[in-house]
Amino acid sequence: MNYPDDTIAAISTPVGQGGIGIVRISGPLSILIADKIFRPKGKDRLQTAKSHTMVYGHITDPSNILSLIDEVLVSVMLAPHSYTKEDVVEINCHGGMVSVRKILEIILTQGARLAEPGEFTKRAFLNGRISLSQAEAVLDLIQAKTDEGMKIALQQLQGGLSDKLLQTKDMLIETAALAEAHIDFPEDDIEPETVCAMKNRLIKIKQDAEQLSNTFEEARFFREGLSVAIVGRTNVGKSSLLNALLKKNRSIVTDIPGTTRDLIEDYINIQGLPIRIIDTAGLRKTDETVEKEGIKRTIDAVGNADFVIAVFDGSEPAQDEDAALIEKISGKNAVLAVNKSDLPVHISNTFIAGQGKPYLFLSARTGDGIEELKKCIFESNTKNWREDRDGIVVTNLRHKLALDKMCTALGRAITALHENRPLEIFSIEIREALDSIGEIMGSVTSEDILNRIFSTFCIGK
Repeated sequence: MNYPDDTIAAISTPVGQGGIGIVRISGPLSILIADKIFRPKGKDRLQTAKSHTMVYGHITDPSNILSLIDEVLVSVMLAPHSYTKEDVVEINCHGGMVSVRKILEIILTQGARLAEPGEFTKRAFLNGRISLSQAEAVLDLIQAKTDEGMKIALQQLQGGLSDKLLQTKDMLIETAALAEAHIDFPEDDIEPETVCAMKNRLIKIKQDAEQLSNTFEEARFFREGLSVAIVGRTNVGKSSLLNALLKKNRSIVTDIPGTTRDLIEDYINIQGLPIRIIDTAGLRKTDETVEKEGIKRTIDAVGNADFVIAVFDGSEPAQDEDAALIEKISGKNAVLAVNKSDLPVHISNTFIAGQGKPYLFLSARTGDGIEELKKCIFESNTKNWREDRDGIVVTNLRHKLALDKMCTALGRAITALHENRPLEIFSIEIREALDSIGEIMGSVTSEDILNRIFSTFCIGK
């Protein structure tokens, strides 16, 4: 682990042309290094600038003082009132590849080193400005695909989960202290009323933690996106349905069976839920090598998808391939979409209604039923989300596993109290529950876990 005793720098804006590019410096030498390469328009140097102010001037190359690199505005943020709780300087220059890279190169020659991925946020965590769960929320906020995903990430960043866990931690510490006191002074018998109160408190904590953990299955979709596969036999209108959902011609549509040979993916937003929707090759028997590979990928896509739209041609009787499709999706969360409702219906209603899955009739050509399909996708995967979404939720698998681990330890602690086991056993279980909270917030986390978390960030964050 690199400890925050040196000075780091990186480009904090996306690569490419833009109106503004930002190069960020953080660490004890930030202002000194920036002063070496910055020529202010006035007389004041950056070392005399007040915190959270901007100074206008030019960046120069110290090796050639006459060489102007760019016209800039420099932001100064003094420790501890900065993102990293260190001295931070941000150089706002003209956007573009050459200017920002040249400025970064000069900074690195003056004593800074290139920041690692996520190192600015990592320093914010190591310096105690944010918890580990808040640091992870920074990445979620950057990667949010919808307004709802951004709302959840922002709630986590503002400390929603951390505050909840701190309250739980305080209650567990109080309970543990009571148990430790009786362990240290065994001559003082613990009152039955006290045991009952401790047990009830732990039961309530465990119930709250389980409820929080249970939000993961729905909430994670707003962080990771929901994978939806459109499947069916050839020429039932899968590609037309994809185009209707996207409201653009993303997939080629012809009357020739087997036109779609590979998976075609795109994204849509349904009520704030990011959907990765996949058009697949039609299922049928074939000896054609490329089409066989496409069908194999279709079957894999069905297995990996969170949700399946099984498409049937309502203008024809059910075929053997339709029955085979029903069997393939038997264990999946799915909806049966009967396409071509604008044509006379010839598919058996008994065949569709008898499968035990939700179904609807639609027309990809006219758009009838498309909004009902979107509603079905949302409600089938979020259940009571609309009622519960204003509360604290868990979108990170690491957090869920730690909560489940905490609940298991609390369950053993409750059993120990109920069976009147030695308080030493009870105390061990409470400590394990506290360690699980520490894993989420970062107070009990290995270096490997930290490196893995922050390596997924971009370098400038």
